Amino acid sequence: MPDFPPQQVQRRVDDSAADMGTLVDLGLAEEQPTPQYEGLFLEPDLPPFEEPA
Repeated sequence: MPDFPPQQVQRRVDDSAADMGTLVDLGLAEEQPTPQYEGLFLEPDLPPFEEPA
């Protein structure tokens, strides 16, 4: 199998929107809701930890 010479990677800048904020501003996407975590987790009422002497 012949060895192929390494190919050069060509990078180019396109005109696409790079973030969700830009997509929302352009009307191309809907704004995503912010998750609400308050009240989801129950924290036990434990006394403060004391190290054994």
